[in-house]
Order: sequence, then structure tokens, then C-alpha cells
Amino acid sequence: MLEVNDLTVSYRNSWAVQDVSFCLQPGQMTGLLGPNGAGKSTVVKAVLGLIPTVSGMVRYASRPLKRQLKRVSYVPQRSQIDWDYPITVENVVMMGRIPATGWFKKPDRNSYNLVRDALERVGMWNYRQRQIGELSGGQQQRVFIARALAQKADLLFFDEPLAGVDSQTETIIFDVFRDLKSEQKTLLVITHDLGESLEHYDQLLLLNKSLIAVGSKKDVMTQENLKKAYGHHLNHLFI
Repeated sequence: MLEVNDLTVSYRNSWAVQDVSFCLQPGQMTGLLGPNGAGKSTVVKAVLGLIPTVSGMVRYASRPLKRQLKRVSYVPQRSQIDWDYPITVENVVMMGRIPATGWFKKPDRNSYNLVRDALERVGMWNYRQRQIGELSGGQQQRVFIARALAQKADLLFFDEPLAGVDSQTETIIFDVFRDLKSEQKTLLVITHDLGESLEHYDQLLLLNKSLIAVGSKKDVMTQENLKKAYGHHLNHLFI
């Protein structure tokens, strides 16, 4: 179980997120929701130790998460990735094996097998020699999902993996997520989609600087909670 307690982050003397606490269970997929600027990516980066925190404790399996980051996989937003970098699809996915093999060691046969299996699971094996920048947005997202699979992590974070992808890619991603849940992996997915896709999640976290609600879709997606999170602009939301 991942335990996050009283997580607080400050940027330039203003609170980015404040006193955020939640738990994630194995075999469970949690959706992290909230408006733009709510602090969703900040929470994930703070949990992973990628940005400094004012306060808070993050433990996984009763130990500090920062001491077991090899068990963690993180897929950032596509906008944060340099798609012009000259690297093949296969090598992108092989980067997921670095935590296990080290930076300067040649990948072993097991790593090659894991990379192939990951690319086949997302339908991208036949593109393995393509440059990553030559792919469509949905294909690029599938490659980074494959990299997370190849890592064989126990705790996986995805920052808006469904943003701007085609319907085929969305179906593949949710199929992969379902498989990961069956393997008792723990998943946290940042999403802006407030529609039917929420049915895929076991738990929702509704955030706007602080945590507004935690629980099932029925418990979280109430008019009162959504008004607290999004203000009076509910006419733009599909609930």
C-alpha cells in the first residue's frame, strides 16, 4: 500500500498543494481529477521526490518510498517529452530496464524479451526501429506505456496518458491497466476526462490545491464536490 500523509508543496510563497493525504491499494487503479492548476502533476512529482516539499510523508509497503524508487514507474505528460530526440522505439522502451540493469551495462536476454513483450502488448512491435518522433501522438503514448511495462514496476504513475489519443490507443491503454491490476500492481492516473471512462477507476481523488473528496465515482462526483473543485463552470462538464 502507498500512504501519502499531509503532503504540502509551496511555489514562490504560495501553496501549490496543501495537506494532501490518501492511500493507494495493490490491484487498484485510482484516478486523480481536478481543474487546470489544481496541483495534480505537483502531487505526483512530490510523491516521487522530483520536487521539494514543505511537509509530508510518503511510504510504500511501510517504508519510505524514496528508498525504493526502482519499484516505481512514471509516465509524464507528452508535452514534457522531447520528441525530436533521435532514438528508436525499441530503445525508448529499453530505457525502462535501466533501473534493473544499470546505466552502463548491456541489456541481457531477459530485458530484450521484456521489451518485445511490452511492445507487442501495445501493438507497437512492428514499429520498433522507427524514430519516436515519426509516430502519431497515440502511438507515442503507447510506446511510453510499453516502457513502463518493461520496467516491471509495482507502483505506476501516469500523467494524462489519454490526452489527445485515438480510440484504439485508449482501448489498448485501458486493457493494459486492467492487466496490471490483475497482477496486483498499484496505479495512479491523472485524467481530465469526467465522462464514461471514470467507470474504469476503483477510486477517485478530486483535487484543487487540497483534497476535496476521495472514494467511488458515486461518492466523489457530486454536484457539491464538483462545485468546490471547479467553481461555477459546471455547464462545461460532462458528468
